[in-house]
Amino acid sequence: MKIEEAIQLFAAYVSTERRLAAGTISYYVSEVERFGRYLDSQEIHQIEEISAQDVRTWQMSLMEDGEAAGTVTKQIAALRAWFKFLRKKGYTDTDIMVKISPPKRPKRLPIFFKEDEVEQIYDNIYPEGYDGELDKLVLRMLYETGMRRSELANLTLGSINLDELTIKVRGKRNKERIIPIENELANNISRFIALRNKMMEELRIRKTTVADTDRLLVNSRGRVVSDGMIYLIVEHYMAPRSNAERTSPHVFRHTFATHMLNEGANIDAIKELLGHSDLAATEVYTHVTREHLKETYKHAHPRATKK
Repeated sequence: MKIEEAIQLFAAYVSTERRLAAGTISYYVSEVERFGRYLDSQEIHQIEEISAQDVRTWQMSLMEDGEAAGTVTKQIAALRAWFKFLRKKGYTDTDIMVKISPPKRPKRLPIFFKEDEVEQIYDNIYPEGYDGELDKLVLRMLYETGMRRSELANLTLGSINLDELTIKVRGKRNKERIIPIENELANNISRFIALRNKMMEELRIRKTTVADTDRLLVNSRGRVVSDGMIYLIVEHYMAPRSNAERTSPHVFRHTFATHMLNEGANIDAIKELLGHSDLAATEVYTHVTREHLKETYKHAHPRATKK
């Protein structure tokens, strides 16, 4: 069978028989057509002439042209769908795609704030009044506990034990964990709770509609602070104060783990504090720590290359 005909049949198949999203159909067909043009340039015109090596060579050419590993993986998925169709319809009896592995994606190191950037959240950078106290608590809680922004948004008054200096967090899949806190943060929380309760009572006295909630974080209008609001708070304070590529709440989580490791904390303990189910998810921070050590060595050792 001619490759051009096989592509046309595939396009008709995914458009009529497969219940795929329109975008997926368009992507699959365009990528198979792209592969078909490559084969044509290699003087390959029949389905029976295509080998696994042809696919590998095409894959390598994509990578050499600057295609990201994730993009090439999606392109390979389109070819798998095509060859699966060809086998299903009896147009070929071989499966060359079993010999094809997607390219390995390079590990992306977590983005984190530098220590001097984080130190600024302990300066007097907040507005006076309740809103400033709320912003201050959000930033300090994220950095000192490493919790996710959804976990922070969902914290209740009952989850905080100021006598034992602990916070009970409900994480992914409703898994609970206990995070210890130090005295200064406990005092911050205590002061905020007093302000929160007073503010909520004053709003009720003025017959203002307020949220009937035991959530810790409520804004000055008596409404629950959302995940999105936490994101905006972090962006507002950290974007002008940090050179990090991103300044989201999750960067504080990365920062918590990285700074703990840099100070000698046990990785298993960090795993428990973060609520990771798999140690591999935590071990990525050891790569950051190694890079930190390399930079420290490069800038501090007399014999190190300073370039």
